[in-house]
Amino acid sequence: FTRLTDSGLGCPDWPGCYGSASPVGAREEIAAAQAERPTGPVTHGKAWVEMIHRYLATGVGVLIIAMTATAWLQRRHARPVRHVTDNVEPLSPWWPTFTLLWVCLQGAFGALTVTMKLFPAIVTLHLAGGLILLALLTVQAVRYAQHDRGERPVALGRGLRWGIAIVSGLVAMQVLLGGWVSTNYAVLVCNTFPMCQGSWWPEMDFAQGFELWRPLGTSADGSPLAFHALTAIHYTHRLFAYAVFVVLGL
Repeated sequence: FTRLTDSGLGCPDWPGCYGSASPVGAREEIAAAQAERPTGPVTHGKAWVEMIHRYLATGVGVLIIAMTATAWLQRRHARPVRHVTDNVEPLSPWWPTFTLLWVCLQGAFGALTVTMKLFPAIVTLHLAGGLILLALLTVQAVRYAQHDRGERPVALGRGLRWGIAIVSGLVAMQVLLGGWVSTNYAVLVCNTFPMCQGSWWPEMDFAQGFELWRPLGTSADGSPLAFHALTAIHYTHRLFAYAVFVVLGL
């Protein structure tokens, strides 16, 4: 929601808002920025969206700290297995420990998102980091539930494991391509579907479109990003979606 409402720079510093813990303490600075640029990145509404996102992220971090501490305490006081039916090992406390390290890294990317002024590669990596965090927490939730019920993970055949790995990789790539479309503001470059700009193969500049390390709206040499580069970003996302759809169907 922060991304879609263009609130990523609603508070142009980090972790506070103009040095305050909330937009209430920064209302004068926000009002001045909004008066200077009424449609700019800093408004009272955008500041609240940005800070609520940070508050929720902090809450997630606190919960992961609690989960990590609890996991290590449970490991320390774990009883030896007495029954065959109870012979299901609890999840290793290294899982929440790694999750804690990951959420700290994710917070760093959140800070860089602001300090580097919505640098497309950083914003896309921030999205990827959030999805990896979700995956880490999901794995632990499932494994803890299995342990409580005394169940072991379901055994899968080698072919199915490879299939899941391939599909997961393709879906992850599609998510990153979608993030790249969003972070480069290329969503409305193709305003028809399935054709783009009245063509099945519009003019595209893949080299500039997928130049990964560059500021928002420009190429690495500082020249404005060409319209054909934005077209390449958008249409690649569409083309890859067809492949992902077919593989998921199979």
